[in-house]
Amino acid sequence: MAGFVNTVFGLEYRSWSWQPYLVKKYTRPVRFQVHNLARRNRTATVEAFVREIDRKIHGLSASMAATPEEANFHVFVVDRSQYVDVVRRDIYRDMTATAPGRCLVRVESGRRGITRSSAVIVSDEGEFLFNRCLVEEILQGLGPMNDDPSLAHSVFNDYSRHSRFTAFDQFLLNMLYDPRVKPGMNRPQMEEILPVIVRDVRRRLN
Repeated sequence: MAGFVNTVFGLEYRSWSWQPYLVKKYTRPVRFQVHNLARRNRTATVEAFVREIDRKIHGLSASMAATPEEANFHVFVVDRSQYVDVVRRDIYRDMTATAPGRCLVRVESGRRGITRSSAVIVSDEGEFLFNRCLVEEILQGLGPMNDDPSLAHSVFNDYSRHSRFTAFDQFLLNMLYDPRVKPGMNRPQMEEILPVIVRDVRRRLN
C-alpha cells in the first residue's frame, strides 16, 4: 500500500500539475497518438506497449486514436537533439520553458480526471533508455506521477534498472484503475478503502 500512496500522491516535478496530492486518473478511454520525429521509426513499439497496458490494466481502455483529433495521450518520439524544442513547442507551447530530465510527461488533470497527457521519449540514446522512458512516462501519464526510491521492483524509481511493465507496477495501476478509486480523492479517503482494493486486485491478478 505504501508504494501506491507514494506514487499516486505527489509529483516528480511539483510545479507542473493541478493539485499534486489528489488522485489523478483517466475516467474515459485513453486514445494514443504517436508522433515519431526521430530518425528511427519507433511507432510499432509504442503501439505494442499500448496494447499491453490495455490487456494488463483492468478498468482502463487503451488503444490508438483513429485520428489525431481523437487522441488524448500524445507520445512524441524524438532524438536527443530535438528534445528541448519539442518539449517547449509541443508540450508547453512556451519557447522559454524548462525541459528537465532524460524524458518527460505532462498531465493535464482536474476533479473529473485526466483530460490530456503528452510524453516525450528519446530514441537515440540506447535501447535501455528508450524502453525505460517509454514504460515510465506512459505509465506516469496515466496517473501515478511521483517517483519513490524505495520501490526496488518498479519503474517509478529513477535508481532501478527496470525497463518493462513489472508485476509490481501492474499491481499499482490495477489499484488506481479500480472503479472505487475516483479522481480528486485525497490520501485519507484512499486509505479507508485501500485494504479492500489490495485484496481484490491480488485475487484478480493471481
